[in-house]
Amino acid sequence: MSVDPSALVTWANAVTVGRLVVSPLLFTVIPVAPGGSWVALAAWFVLCASDGFDGFLARRHGITRSGAFLDPLADKVLVLGAMFTLVSRGVFWMLPVVIITAREVIVSVYRVLAGAKGVSMPASRTAKVKTLSQQLAVAGALMPLTFDERWLWLSLLWLAVALTLLSGAQYAWKAVTTRGRPAGAL
Repeated sequence: MSVDPSALVTWANAVTVGRLVVSPLLFTVIPVAPGGSWVALAAWFVLCASDGFDGFLARRHGITRSGAFLDPLADKVLVLGAMFTLVSRGVFWMLPVVIITAREVIVSVYRVLAGAKGVSMPASRTAKVKTLSQQLAVAGALMPLTFDERWLWLSLLWLAVALTLLSGAQYAWKAVTTRGRPAGAL
């Protein structure tokens, strides 16, 4: 059964809104003292896995405009919220998180502006890998078994920064090369 693309209330959107609502609870269980947390890691895993589940539901029942806006928003709230919480706990460095945040804000604003003109901007393959690398960096910092292996999750964090910059550059290139084309050309 396909849903109307303008629908607000769908199963996929319910899962996405659930991720938005539960995300602050995750931030509170990230430990103040360094060392990782199985509870925080489990919550992180469930919230990240629910991203795949809402995508499955959307593909199965139909993608909506509201879902196309809410899903990336939930990803950003979850990832950036966890990263800034880890910065506040002295686990992550501020610089890579600020770089990631700047790209996310710029691309999000561009998506809204392009969407207002009727241009759809689905996530690129690089952007999906970028999100996964960000999720793995946070998971590595939360996992008690890898917390002492700082090089591992810091490497994942800097890989996430590189992929963040690459996918941002790809969106910028696409924006420049498609300027002046009809709506839907992206």
